[in-house]
Amino acid sequence: MEDCIINSPLGFTKITGDENGITSIIVLNSEEKETDIIPENLEDCVRQLNEYFAGERTQFDLKLNPEGTKFQHRVWDALQTIPYGKTVSYLALSQQIGDAKAIRAVANANGKNPLWIVVPCHRVIGSDGSLTGYAGGLHRKQWLLEHESPYKQQSLF
Repeated sequence: MEDCIINSPLGFTKITGDENGITSIIVLNSEEKETDIIPENLEDCVRQLNEYFAGERTQFDLKLNPEGTKFQHRVWDALQTIPYGKTVSYLALSQQIGDAKAIRAVANANGKNPLWIVVPCHRVIGSDGSLTGYAGGLHRKQWLLEHESPYKQQSLF
């Protein structure tokens, strides 16, 4: 398993993976030293994340290999169907995987998503439109949703 650390607009980000795919992408809450030489197996992921942050990429095309239960994988697969710039509620996500009563389990699996941004758990919101829990912090969730929004805020001054 190899890893690297890059700096993103939302903080230092650790990417882990190998020839079988990317196993985790996590935003760190501390300053770290950026990796000087990106391992070959992680180069494409770094490039695609940089394109995303530059506003040049709306979909990821990476080989993913996260560790999780069958249920977590079902939820993470469903997350990948949420279009860029759109949001869904936890209830809608629960219904999509076939069990409207599994909202808490879906929210739990969403919170355990090891592939920040690439598996877009930030696109899941409360039924009332509120920004509910986000492992990376609500300020990051809000930034990501604004970054993906087709309606960019304009400064009045």
